[in-house]
Amino acid sequence: MLTAIIDYESGNLHSAEKAFQKMALENGTGQIAVTSDPDVIARADRIVLPGDGAFPACAKALRASGAFAAMVEAVEVKARPFLGICVGMQLMARIGHEYEETMGLGWIDGEVERITPGDPALKVPHMGWNDLVIDAPHPVLDGIETGDHAYFVHSYQMRIDSPEQRLAHADYGGDVTAIVARDTRIGFQFHPEKSAAAGLRMIANFLSWRP
Repeated sequence: MLTAIIDYESGNLHSAEKAFQKMALENGTGQIAVTSDPDVIARADRIVLPGDGAFPACAKALRASGAFAAMVEAVEVKARPFLGICVGMQLMARIGHEYEETMGLGWIDGEVERITPGDPALKVPHMGWNDLVIDAPHPVLDGIETGDHAYFVHSYQMRIDSPEQRLAHADYGGDVTAIVARDTRIGFQFHPEKSAAAGLRMIANFLSWRP
């Protein structure tokens, strides 16, 4: 079994690669490949899309990469399990409003907007540890409960139009979307590779998920 972590020059992938390799080795869930090779992505059993930085830059870099068409076919046609992380999750939305309107993948019914905490003392970006509030069950959240911590670093969040597609949120002067899902696709706004035991558990769950 092969999991492809897509490299489209969106940031440092070292910590994500290490975490996925660790859980794949511990649980016998195959190989991890950080790649931009369309042929590798096409034969992968699972797809992971990370992302750091601004939505428009990441969207442009992804669409310009050779990985884009292979990723879309793997997810939309072959129904391969997909995980978006941080901006990789935000790209699942219809549209992003960071700096300029930018089209997303349209896989989740929502838009990406700047975080506006109700408490003016709370700073943006939302950065550091925060509790997850679980809104709906999902196999990738097996063993995860409300109150488990995750590590966030972001200034924008996804506003969901279809509530059933939001699995979890965090409280940061108001609801901040933390996990979204639809069909064989799931996204984490936080960084699971930096979220200690809870994050590693979710990575392990994703690697063994059979939608």
